[in-house]
This record gives sequence, C-alpha cells and structure tokens, in this order.
Amino acid sequence: MAIISKKKIPYDISPALREYLKKYSRDFCLPIKYEDLLRYDNSIPQYDQKGNDTLWETVFYPQFDMDSIHHSLKKIYAIMKADGDMSVINHLFIDRVDLCVYGNTRPFRVRIVNRINDNFDYFYIKHADASRIYGLELEHLLSPNRIAYVVSEKTLIEEHILGIPGDQFIQYRMSDSFLNKIRLAKEFVKFNERCFVRLLGDMHSSNFVIDITPDFEEVSYRLRAIDFDQQSYEGRRSIYFPKYFKQNNPIIQLGMELMNHDTMKQYQREERTMIANRIKAEKSRVDDLLTTMKQDRIAPDDNVIQLGKELCEYYDEKEFLKCKSMGEILELSLHMLVKKPELYRE
Repeated sequence: MAIISKKKIPYDISPALREYLKKYSRDFCLPIKYEDLLRYDNSIPQYDQKGNDTLWETVFYPQFDMDSIHHSLKKIYAIMKADGDMSVINHLFIDRVDLCVYGNTRPFRVRIVNRINDNFDYFYIKHADASRIYGLELEHLLSPNRIAYVVSEKTLIEEHILGIPGDQFIQYRMSDSFLNKIRLAKEFVKFNERCFVRLLGDMHSSNFVIDITPDFEEVSYRLRAIDFDQQSYEGRRSIYFPKYFKQNNPIIQLGMELMNHDTMKQYQREERTMIANRIKAEKSRVDDLLTTMKQDRIAPDDNVIQLGKELCEYYDEKEFLKCKSMGEILELSLHMLVKKPELYRE
C-alpha cells in the first residue's frame, strides 16, 4: 500500500526553468496573479447533485473590484485558448470563481461561459510550484495527451482536463452495463506504467480522471493525471505506481480477474514503446527539459538517495546510485526504456 505521510515542500521556479519556459512559449506576462484572487469578501460552499459538500467554495468580489478581475480572467482565457486574440472575449463572461478549501495548494477554478450558445469551460489558477510545472511539461511530452498551461512569475494557469474523476467513476460507474472491463483494465496497466517511467507519484483515484470515448462498436477509456505536485519528489518507489494505492483497488481487481501475466507484459511493452517513440519525436525539447531538471532541486536530498537505491534494486542498475538529483534519476529511468525494455518484475 502506498501512503504519503508528509506534506510536500513547494519549490520556486529556478532561473534555468524560467528560461526553458520562455523558450517554449510557456512564460507570459499575465494581467492577474494568484494573490489577486484572494481579495474576495464572501463565499458560499458548493454541493454536488446529491447534496454532498464538494470542498469547493464559490467566492465573490467587491463590486468595485469584480469587473476588473473578471476582465483579466477573460484575457487569460484568450491567451490560453486563442493565442492572445482578444476579440474572442466580447462574447464571454465569468460565471463563477471557485476556491478549493481542501489541501494545501488552494487552487482557484474559473468557469467561463460563451453567452452566444451557453457553452462553458474551466481553467485553474495556482501557485507556480516547480514540481508541478515539470509534471505538466512531462505529461505534454511523454503521454498521449497535450496540456495547455502558462506561467507568469509565481502564478500558474492550467486548462481543465476533461473526464470523470477516478473516485467518482469507481463509486458510481463500475456497475454500468456499458462498462468494458477489459479495456478499462488495459488502460490502467498502461497508466500505471506511464506514471512509473516518468516518475509521477500520488496517482490515487482522486488525482486522475477517466475520459470515455464511444467507438462504433464499443467504448474506449483513457486515464489522465490531473495533479502533478508529486512529480519526481518522493523517495519510495511504490509512490510512483498507481496500483499500490488502495483507492484504485476496484480497477486493479478487474485486471487481476481478466488478464494474465503475459497480457499485462504486452500492454506494458506497448506503453514503453510509445513513450520511447515520443522521446524520439521530441528529442530536442526533452533533452532541454532534462538538462534543466538535472540542475534543479525539486526534492529533499534524502528522497533522491532513497529513490536511487530503490530503482537500483528494481532495475539491477548501479548507475542509479550515482544520481545526485531527481532530474538525473528521471533521465536514467527514461534511458531504461531502451537499455532494459523487457524488465517487468512487478
């Protein structure tokens, strides 16, 4: 069982990471900061359709401040979604600004609506922790998904990732008649492998969503991470395996019932091959990111030493013991895709 017992330490954006973000058009001068959204003077709790507290609160701003804040939020959306074309904001309005009161990071969620057709979208405003930025960038480069995010000084803006939260899917959808159990189990195996290879931790059911896509005969699933705080941070290897979190057990149980060891190895091999191909396709950018990450400090030294030891044992590769940073460990972990592609011990 994987359990994180200590609060994660946030890390500021280093000058090297800032240069990387500028090079790849992730760094912008935005009209509003995270701290500006803290100027609300009232709030009400949000409840779901069943009357349960969502742990989000809708916040309200003083009248003299609201127009300016809402206009700035619309400009941010135009930068994120329309490459800075401000003409799109003429038919948009801010329907709601929510604050998550659960946990340590306290992100804001903005609901923005198109007044022409009532279509809506969300985006998030958070503190710009370096771990989270590395996680977002690795997701963009090494997963089947593309991520829209921008950074401004100490503020991070993230797009909304579509899907049913994993905990809600497990609670309400596992008994659906249309559920394709083998496809869901297969995607969890791939998700598990993807998280481990790129060292994204803490992927229990509240930290990923399940995107359902109808096919002409069946439905397909994709598991997508939505929380990147634990990118290359923990020292224990088990934290990087979603299969070790008890919250994910109902999906894990499906895999144990429906797949044998050879089938699981096949899906692991497929995912590792896809990651290796993505690295080749984005080699220059991946190299730039790893170069930046290797000189950055994004985890306590004890965590780096412990993870190096545990991955040395897992891969039977002593080079992990020489790693001095999480960036070096990640680079070697990705190198294992080529050096030891057939290693499936767990």
